[in-house]
Amino acid sequence: MYAEERRRQIASLTAVEGRVNVTELADRFDVTAETIRRDLAVLDREGIVHRVHGGAVASQTFQTTEFSLDTRFRSASVAKSDIAKAALAYLPEPRGSMFLDAGTSVTALANLIVEQPRARDWSIVTNSLVTALNLANSGLAEVQLLGGSVRAITQAVVGDTALRSLALLRADVAFIGTNALTLDHGLSTADPQEAAIKSAMVTNARKVVVLCDSTKLGNDYLVSFAGITDIDVVITDDGAPESFVESLREREVDVVIAD
Repeated sequence: MYAEERRRQIASLTAVEGRVNVTELADRFDVTAETIRRDLAVLDREGIVHRVHGGAVASQTFQTTEFSLDTRFRSASVAKSDIAKAALAYLPEPRGSMFLDAGTSVTALANLIVEQPRARDWSIVTNSLVTALNLANSGLAEVQLLGGSVRAITQAVVGDTALRSLALLRADVAFIGTNALTLDHGLSTADPQEAAIKSAMVTNARKVVVLCDSTKLGNDYLVSFAGITDIDVVITDDGAPESFVESLREREVDVVIAD
C-alpha cells in the first residue's frame, strides 16, 4: 500500500472512530510505529487530524480541498476497480436507464459497462466528459452528455443548463460517487455546482447506488448533496470500519463489501 492511500485510510478511520492509537495502526497496516507517527504528522499539518499523545483525534472541520482527476484516479485504484465490478450487479434490466455521475469510481464502472452484452440496450445519462467519450467511442448509441459548463479539475459538466435537463429526466438507477460519507452529513463534496448535479440525479432515480471507497468514510466535505435516507446501496471495500458498516445497515442501507 502506498503511503498516500494508507494516510487516507487512517484519516477515514480516525473520522469514524474519533480517536486512533499509534500501536494499533501499526499492527493494522503492518508498518512500524515510527511510520505511523510520520503519517499522523502529515495529516495533522494538513488539518485532517489532530495529534495527541499516543495517537490522533478527528478534526471537526469540513474539507474543501479538491484533487486533480489524475490524482483521484490513482487514489485507492484497486479498491475502485473492485467496487466497480461489484456495482455491475445493480445495472438495470435491458432497455433500462441510468445516471452516471462524474466520480472516478463511477468512471471505472463505465469502463466495465461497455463490455456487457446488454450495453447497447441501456439509456445512459452522464455529466462526465471522460465517461461520455469512453462510452461513445465504444459504439453505444444511447448516451446523453448533459450540456453546461465544464469544471476543469473534475471534467464534470455543471450549471443551470445541466440541471434543467436533469429535471426532465428519470432513471432506473443512479450510480453516484462522493468525496465523503458520514452518518450525520450524508454524502458530501467540495463544489456546490457538482453537488447540485449529484443531488438531482439522486432525486430523479428509482434506486441510488453509491460507489465509495473506504478512505472516504467518516470524512466530511463542505456541501452535502444527499442524506443517508436518500440512498439505497453503498458499495465499498474491506477497509471500511465494521462499526460504520453496521451503522449504515441499521439505517436500512444495503452495504456491499467488494473484494
